[in-house]
Amino acid sequence: MAQNDARATTRLYLITPPAFDPASIAKELEEALAGGDVASLQLRLKDVGDDVVRRAARVLKPVAFIINDRPDLAAELDCDGVHVGEEDAPYAEARQLLGAERIVGVTCGASRHRALAAAEAGADYVAFGAFFPSPTKGGAKYRADPELLRDWSETTVVPCCAIGGITQQNCGPLVEAGADFLAVISAVWSHPKGPRTAVAEFNEVFARYGRAYRAG
Repeated sequence: MAQNDARATTRLYLITPPAFDPASIAKELEEALAGGDVASLQLRLKDVGDDVVRRAARVLKPVAFIINDRPDLAAELDCDGVHVGEEDAPYAEARQLLGAERIVGVTCGASRHRALAAAEAGADYVAFGAFFPSPTKGGAKYRADPELLRDWSETTVVPCCAIGGITQQNCGPLVEAGADFLAVISAVWSHPKGPRTAVAEFNEVFARYGRAYRAG
């Protein structure tokens, strides 16, 4: 995908908070979706039992639904896909469990080499980051640069997702650099005016860059 096309079509990749009550988050998700376009929702629950993941998945599947880390549960629960990190199941195992038609995304940190390997293996998207300080990715040993997104979007066709400390205020350079998706957590769920306003504000940024591209 060319950089300018990607810049005009950046979409929101929403990730659940680290801990939540499924019934409450379902209502918040309805609010978020009412705020504008959301491409997908990733269920990200660390260090919990499988039944907790199952219960959450059953109430959070109105958009493209992706489970973090667990291709086995993604297959069992008929999810749209899975996202695997550097310490999770390898891409090949995830693809074998989910088949060719479902989504498999791969965390690549700040490594273009890792991203190329994932893309060549068949990954549906690659994720770069963290781009900014993030409590969720506080242990990240890397800091990605927007130029990595620009280079990727200008030279490859596999979509890229930016992650890590992204807000409505700092996301502009990532959109301009060609990110196809922005993965966000607290900027939506902890927004002082609620998730509907948060999603609307992100989509306003995306639209602004799209108008600038079309005008140019």
